[in-house]
Amino acid sequence: MLRSSSALAAMLAIALPSAASAASPQSFKGEYTVSFLGLSIAKSTFSSRYENGVYSINGSVSAAGLARLFDDTRGTISSKGTISGQKMVPQAFRADYTSGKKASAIDIRFANGNVTSTQVIPPPGKRDPNNWVPLGAGDLASVLDPMAATVIHADSLDKVCGRTVRLYDGEMRANLTLSYASKGTISVPGYKGDTVTCRMGFQPVAGYRKGRKALNYLKDKSRMMVTFAPLGQTGVYAPIHATVGTQIGTLTISARRFEAVQ
Repeated sequence: MLRSSSALAAMLAIALPSAASAASPQSFKGEYTVSFLGLSIAKSTFSSRYENGVYSINGSVSAAGLARLFDDTRGTISSKGTISGQKMVPQAFRADYTSGKKASAIDIRFANGNVTSTQVIPPPGKRDPNNWVPLGAGDLASVLDPMAATVIHADSLDKVCGRTVRLYDGEMRANLTLSYASKGTISVPGYKGDTVTCRMGFQPVAGYRKGRKALNYLKDKSRMMVTFAPLGQTGVYAPIHATVGTQIGTLTISARRFEAVQ
C-alpha cells in the first residue's frame, strides 16, 4: 500500500507530525485518519521528541474501516536527524510494514543531508531501461525523507508556502511545490488557532516509470491542498489537514489530535 500509485497521499498520512527547533526538550503527538468518499480507510499515530537540535519521530499506520477487508496493511515508521537553522537534516529513516502475509521494509541512511545508502526489502524487480527514469548522480543530494519532507520551518504563517521540497522515498525522487492558497482557523483536540493552506504541486524527478497513469495524474491534474498549523512557539509548521485528488476520487487526511505533550 505504501508504495502504490497513491504513495503521495500515503506519505502525507504517515508523516504528519513534525519537528521543533527550541533548545528545551519538547514532545508532540498527532493522530490522523485517511478517508475516501467519506469512508475511513487508514489511521496513524505518531509521537515525536526534540532536544538540543536533535529530533526523533516514531509512529504506526494501519488500514481501517472497510479498507481492512481488502488490504490489511500495518506498519511502523521512524525518522531521526538534526535541525540546522531552518532546515531538517535527516540521518536515518525506516519503514516496516506488512500487507497480509507479505512483509516489506525501506531503510535510508544520510550524511549531511545526502543519501549514503538505501535498502528496500524485497528488492525491486528489474527495470525496463526504455521506460524507467534512473536516479542521477545529483538526485540524492540535499533531500528529505517522507517524514522530514512534511514539516516546514518558517518565521510566520505568511512564509510557510512559496517553496519547493526535495523528497526521496527510497525509490522515487520528486519535488513538492507549495504555493499560497488561503488562511483560516481550525479546532481539533489539542489545537485551536490559525492555519495556512498551500496548493501542492507534484513533479517526479527520477526513480519512476515513464507513462505511469497515476503519477501523470498527480503531476498534471490532481488538486492537492495542505493546511499547516504551528507547533507551539517552535517556528515549525506541520500539516493538520490535506486533500489529494486521485483518478477515482479525493483522499482526505485529517488530524484527530494535534498537541504538545509532557
